[in-house]
Amino acid sequence: MEWRDEGIILGLRKHGETSVIAEVMTRGHGRHMGIVKGGRSRRWQPVLQPGNSVSLVWRARLDEHLGQYQVEPTESRAGRLMESAVGVHGVQAMAALLRLLPERDPHPRLHDAFAIILDSLDEPDQAGAMYVRFELAVLEDLGFGLDLTRCAATGDARDLVYVSPKSGRAVSAGAGEPWADKLLGLPGFLATRTDPCANASDLREAFRLTGYFLDRNVFEPRGVPRPVARSGFESALERLLDEPGTVIAGQGG
Repeated sequence: MEWRDEGIILGLRKHGETSVIAEVMTRGHGRHMGIVKGGRSRRWQPVLQPGNSVSLVWRARLDEHLGQYQVEPTESRAGRLMESAVGVHGVQAMAALLRLLPERDPHPRLHDAFAIILDSLDEPDQAGAMYVRFELAVLEDLGFGLDLTRCAATGDARDLVYVSPKSGRAVSAGAGEPWADKLLGLPGFLATRTDPCANASDLREAFRLTGYFLDRNVFEPRGVPRPVARSGFESALERLLDEPGTVIAGQGG
């Protein structure tokens, strides 16, 4: 058995004296493990770091075997990611989300989004918005997608400011006002696919929204806690968004 693919390193485990088992989010073969011979050497340690993109050849006698990776670096991000709390927590938080997916189950959309977010972590308003949308995409791929496009009560696509914690559907301001204290907030930037998150308050509300559905539908049923890195990532982004000197795309100048 043999295949070729591209992927992003999620993590490593020691294997024997000199090798490692690399966990990689591949584009066409999902989250996939493989042995890298000599992976603990000085040559390969800088390459096999979380967040780095690699080109892969996987070989095994049978498809169900662990197999071996032949690896070539294509984009090195780890050094830059390790320079900031946003980078360190961000790659760890997204890796934890991707580990919720069944192993070897392809999710090319999530692979591509992972790469784009990793390359955008130096822009806190973009990174925060994209990360929350990444969590929404993970929920959708796990079968728990939210509908944030139209009001659950009226069908209207305008003035959506709430989300029903029961149905996961958006609710407009007028329809939701009588039950506002029982509904989750929907920050304005999530009403579109591209708007950035320009302030810490909106980011906090968005993390609360996705966190609620991740807890209810994924973490609690599996008996696992929220990833610690998620809280660290949120806090690091909020600090940057709150800093007076932070440049927010589309504002000021």
